[in-house]
Amino acid sequence: MLSKSKISFINSLKIKKYRDIHQQFIAEGSKLVMELLRSSYVIKEVYATAPWIIESDQSIVPGTLPVYEIGDWEMAKITCLSSPSPVFALVEIPNPRKSMRDPGSDLVLILDDIRDPGNMGTIIRIADWFGIETVICSENTVDLYNPKVVQATMGSIARVTVIYENLELFLQQLSDKIPVYGTFLGGENIYGKNLDNKGVLIIGNEAYGISREIEKYVTERLFIPSFCSFESEDHKPDSLNASVATAVVCSEFRRRIIR
Repeated sequence: MLSKSKISFINSLKIKKYRDIHQQFIAEGSKLVMELLRSSYVIKEVYATAPWIIESDQSIVPGTLPVYEIGDWEMAKITCLSSPSPVFALVEIPNPRKSMRDPGSDLVLILDDIRDPGNMGTIIRIADWFGIETVICSENTVDLYNPKVVQATMGSIARVTVIYENLELFLQQLSDKIPVYGTFLGGENIYGKNLDNKGVLIIGNEAYGISREIEKYVTERLFIPSFCSFESEDHKPDSLNASVATAVVCSEFRRRIIR
C-alpha cells in the first residue's frame, strides 16, 4: 500500500523543481517502462497491478529492483494519465549529456524553444524512427523529463540523446562545411531541393518559428508546400504542427539516402 508521504513524493515529481531536487522522473505504461528497463536508465522503483506483475515476471530479474504491487485506486492517485496504466516507474535522471561540438557525418535535430510537451516527446519519437541519434535543445525548450514529454516519446527517450545547450554558441562553433537547415514560408521547396545526408535541422517554436537570433545561422532555407485544393488563401491552413513538420522534413532527408 502506498503511504501518504510516498504519494506526495511521487506527485511532486510532476513539477520540474522537485524533479531537479530529487533527480528522478516518472514513467508510465507497459511499453515505456519495459523500454527503460532494457536501457541504461536506472529504475529506482516500480509500482504495478497484480496482473502486470504476473505477466512481466520473466522480464524482470528478481532482486534487481523493488517492484511493489498496488491496486487500481492507488494507481489513480499517482497517475498523470486520464486512464491509469497498470505500471508506474520512478527513474533516476542521469547526469546531463555532454555537449556535442560537431554533428560529424549524420543529421542532428535542433529544437529552438519547443514549448509543448506533446510536440517535444513526439519529435524525439520521430528522431528515433528516422535514425537520428541526437537532439539538441535550446535552454528554454520544455524539460525532457516532463511526464507528458516522457509519455509522448513512447520509449524513444531510451535511445535518443537529448542535450540542452546555448544554441547560438553551438551554431557559432560549427564548421562552415556543415549545412544548417531550417523551414520558412519563404524557403525553397523541399521536394526540389538538394539535401545533404549530414548537417543540422532546426525546428522552430510552435507559435513563432525559428527565432531571429538563430535564423541568422541557417544556410539552407526549406519550405514544405501545401497541396490544399482550396482556391482561396483564406481557407488554406497557414502552417503545420511542429512535430508534423519535423516528420515531413526528416522523411524527405532519409528518402534521399535510399532512392
